[in-house]
Amino acid sequence: MSSTSSTSTPLSIALSWLVVIIPAVWGIYLTALRAANLFK
Repeated sequence: MSSTSSTSTPLSIALSWLVVIIPAVWGIYLTALRAANLFK
């Protein structure tokens, strides 16, 4: 049996987080804008 270990580079980890964070921040931003319109 061969043992293989996979290591992640800091760049791949950062890119993976950006794929998650950018849409999440965009959705929160749009929600905040629409919620602000409710209180005008």
